[in-house]
Amino acid sequence: MQATTIDMNLAELEESILGGTTARRNDAVIARGEGCWLYATDGRRYLDLTAAQGVAMLGHCHPALSQAIAAQAQTLIACPNFLYNDVRARFAAKLVEVLPPHLNHIFLANSGAEAIDGALKFARLTTGRTRAIAFRSAFHGRTVGALSLTWEKKYREPFQPLLDVTHLPYNNLAKADEALDESIAAVFLEVVQGEGGVNLGDGDFLRGVQQFCRERGALLVIDEIQTGFGRTGRWFGFEHHDLQPDMICLAKGLGAGFPMGAIAYTDCVQEKLYPGAHGSTFGGNPLASAAGLAAIETYQDEGLIERAAVMGDLFLRRLREELADVVLVRDIRGIGLMLAVELRQKAGLYLKALMEDHGVLALPAGPNVIRFLPPLVIAEDEIEIGVRALRTVLQQ
Repeated sequence: MQATTIDMNLAELEESILGGTTARRNDAVIARGEGCWLYATDGRRYLDLTAAQGVAMLGHCHPALSQAIAAQAQTLIACPNFLYNDVRARFAAKLVEVLPPHLNHIFLANSGAEAIDGALKFARLTTGRTRAIAFRSAFHGRTVGALSLTWEKKYREPFQPLLDVTHLPYNNLAKADEALDESIAAVFLEVVQGEGGVNLGDGDFLRGVQQFCRERGALLVIDEIQTGFGRTGRWFGFEHHDLQPDMICLAKGLGAGFPMGAIAYTDCVQEKLYPGAHGSTFGGNPLASAAGLAAIETYQDEGLIERAAVMGDLFLRRLREELADVVLVRDIRGIGLMLAVELRQKAGLYLKALMEDHGVLALPAGPNVIRFLPPLVIAEDEIEIGVRALRTVLQQ
């Protein structure tokens, strides 16, 4: 009883100070994590099939990541960005190593939304144009620039007017052909729309949009914030379709839980940049750089990119086997460890029941979709726990 009282006090304290923009699913107070599990102050544990909103790709408190951050924290945390830094240089080189050769320049930021905003600036500077194209059901963030690209009305309407962005139907190449004229600076595209419902981009559509960009002088910007670093079973989602974007935006898995973001871009963009064109006080600080370096090295050392493809196939197969006869299920789809179960009614009550009755955390993706973004280190028995819990909840 005492632990419950403490938990409620902590929840109420946080809500009174930080509440207002984040919807809470219940009053659990999470104190620590290990692997795919989170532990509350009342002793209950939760199977985290969200990877903390898609960022904890190595699971919670992976030793390699924790040790790298701890060691760097005792060496150097902040460094003026007008001076060079050893760990930042090594991290940048490691990041370029896993990127395609044409994306050989990096800007380091603090988040995905910052990366999107920076890419908007870079596109304007490179092309001399101001308009952009994005797609229906897209989610690119909630800063003013990123929000202009995001589709969902409930996010956009209170903050109008926003930037000049045209939203087109996803996977509709004819509409892209009509809209992509010589006033467009950039097309912003997700190869898998995560927040929009785990909608998979059609290869012909994606390659067609790229061709239109090349012909009409617009830049192709791929948002890899959720799909990057193994989430889809490849280092980056665009690799499934042999695309060559002019820029990609990175975050989430970049630091495996440590907050950071980045833009990777081509020589063509680099040629238009100049000192002061963009900046970030905290971007690429030594602590973040140490986390990013450790994360990428661990993805490589433990073969986690390839493992994500294998475990993702298993997860998708088990979902389809266990839910085949559940009438409530409309569709099951995904790629790698980015999976969705679309229901015939709203998903909110089922997400709540998963957490409260079974200790399993999942995410919404639109009103009717349950989304899974587990850590890349997830084990077969943990997949089984999640799949069986979902079946039980949907049958109740």
